Amino acid sequence: MAQETITKIQGPIRAEIKVPGDKSISHRSVIFGSIAEGLTEVEDFLTGEDCLCTMKAFQKLGVEMEFNEPEKKLKIQGKGLAALKASDLDLYLGNSGTAMRLLAGLFSSLPFTTTLTGDESLSGRPMKRVINPLSEMGAVINSQDGKAPLIINPEASSKKLQGISYESPIASAQVKSSLLLAGLNAEGETTVTEPHKSRDHLERMLEYFGADISVSGNKVSLKALNNKNLKAQKIVVPSDISSAAFFLVAGAILENTEIKLLNVGINPTRIGILEIFDKMNVSYELVNKRLIANEPVADIIIKSSRITATTIEGDVIPKLIDEIPVIAILAAQAKGTTVINDAEELRVKESDRVATTISMLRALGVEVEEKPDGMIIQGRDGKAFEPMVDKDLQACMIDSHGDHRLAMSSAVAALHSNKPVTILQTEFVNTSFPGFFELLKSLNHYIGVRS
Repeated sequence: MAQETITKIQGPIRAEIKVPGDKSISHRSVIFGSIAEGLTEVEDFLTGEDCLCTMKAFQKLGVEMEFNEPEKKLKIQGKGLAALKASDLDLYLGNSGTAMRLLAGLFSSLPFTTTLTGDESLSGRPMKRVINPLSEMGAVINSQDGKAPLIINPEASSKKLQGISYESPIASAQVKSSLLLAGLNAEGETTVTEPHKSRDHLERMLEYFGADISVSGNKVSLKALNNKNLKAQKIVVPSDISSAAFFLVAGAILENTEIKLLNVGINPTRIGILEIFDKMNVSYELVNKRLIANEPVADIIIKSSRITATTIEGDVIPKLIDEIPVIAILAAQAKGTTVINDAEELRVKESDRVATTISMLRALGVEVEEKPDGMIIQGRDGKAFEPMVDKDLQACMIDSHGDHRLAMSSAVAALHSNKPVTILQTEFVNTSFPGFFELLKSLNHYIGVRS
């Protein structure tokens, strides 16, 4: 079991860094490159374990891929959806809920049997949220009481799925994406309506690759390909704002600090953290805005900030669900009490992120109260840049519970801690952010550097 010990860092810091490519877009680039016709080139592909599992799954189905590690460039030779071939092997998806839910949808439309498996954590996560609507479309999926492994199309039926109009009870990009991918090879039109709009990377990529798709508010409609193929494209994956979030919060809570993060995706469905920054008086700036491969991108400059507490709830939650653990660190440094509501989805992530985030905060000496759908965090009473962890503690140890975002959030807090912080089970960080600890520790190289 890997672990890391992080110690306090003191400025002034002036840094310019780039975090890895967006995980959601990297997953989807492999899927679309595999089912499109022609050569798809993907630059700045995320080599985290989750995305590599998606790559390996399609390679087992006969898709040819070539990856250049130094350049982070992936070439995918697609031959169309019908060219995918059955595999005698199970498709192992590691810890990736995104891969399992999206591929369950796509593979439900194919005329052969596929088995999706995952690690212990993934095997405990709920899959009925995609199984049930896919079954309404005519899919046959066997599971372990709604959990992995998933055996898809065990009857290997050649009968096509039927497009449906689905009212999703939750705003979930994974559910929406699963149904739309199934709809590509279904009869008729597939429509998904959400209570709030979730991240829309799949819709943007569908449009970019030539699918017949329409979007109106929280409603997305897709017409089937009808034996046509999507056309290969070139994709440049922006830096993941969920990964950038750790350095954005670090820049805000550390004194006399300014960090510029390059080429960050600022998709409107993903910038909930920036909306919260606005409410919490965090000083940041978006520069060099542009559109790349149908995704909006910018550089983000973050500066030391005197943070104020707020309430986080409602339709902003789907836009920052992955960032809530590190936003909790931000709230611990705010003046006043921050309340997080409507975050029930955190209960079924890689860990119960409500419980584990609270455990992390308490280990750091933060007062926090648990709620069924979130938490109440007591801030620092306006004492800007006061270090975390009670001075009487000899040391601080945090169990990440195998959750990569908890491990990274703990590390950000450690940069501003009175005592060294040891984080357990850090190997899981590689699922989304390989090289995270090296990049975090490199901030020491920027101490005293002024722009």
